[in-house]
Amino acid sequence: MRIAELYASRQGEGLLTGTSSAFIRVSGCNLRCWFCDTPHASWNPEGAQQSIDSIVADVLQLEVSHVVLTGGEPMLFPEIVTLCRQLADRGLHTTIETAGTIYQDTACDLMSISPKLAGSRPRDGSLSEKWQLQHDRRRWAVDVVRRLMVETPDYQLKFVVDQPSEQLEVQQMVDQLQPDVDPSKVWIMPQSRSTAELDAHESWLRPWCVQQGFQYCDRMHLRWYGNVRGT
Repeated sequence: MRIAELYASRQGEGLLTGTSSAFIRVSGCNLRCWFCDTPHASWNPEGAQQSIDSIVADVLQLEVSHVVLTGGEPMLFPEIVTLCRQLADRGLHTTIETAGTIYQDTACDLMSISPKLAGSRPRDGSLSEKWQLQHDRRRWAVDVVRRLMVETPDYQLKFVVDQPSEQLEVQQMVDQLQPDVDPSKVWIMPQSRSTAELDAHESWLRPWCVQQGFQYCDRMHLRWYGNVRGT
């Protein structure tokens, strides 16, 4: 697998916020969200190929009990099935962070699914029309999301919201997943790259989450470390 970076930090988002974890960031993505905060694993993928044995060895050296497979899009790579099995064989808790556009029969403990809203498409002609259309077609695969939810021991749905006008779209997407979705497992995260943006979005987003029975998802790694790689 092509790995952009592998490091130890704390989970900054969702159910396991604050948990010390090894982050395996694969390089490559089938979407092109305009707000992507890891372009080095998506828009401009970096990194070298590593064997599964090498990746597992690097993780074990970090001496943590939790592993997060992120990207980019980890589900692009069939090798993720073997990687997750080897991590599980070593007693490690594994989270997969995915946009929910591709299904793989993986053995993980927490499936963190982040479906993308219509407003995530590339802006201002930054990519060709072909890529924009591909993004629109791929971003919401309701049958894939549902299957990932029901076949995993635990899941969370994490929506990135930039504008109040997107709240209705989130609710409509959640409704499409009924009766399988638990509102308490729906996390709403503000689009932000700084604490100032986080705070500005929180003022209107958190009250709506409370009203809908959703979880408000802060981005604590921005508060702890700032917007820097390897965190």
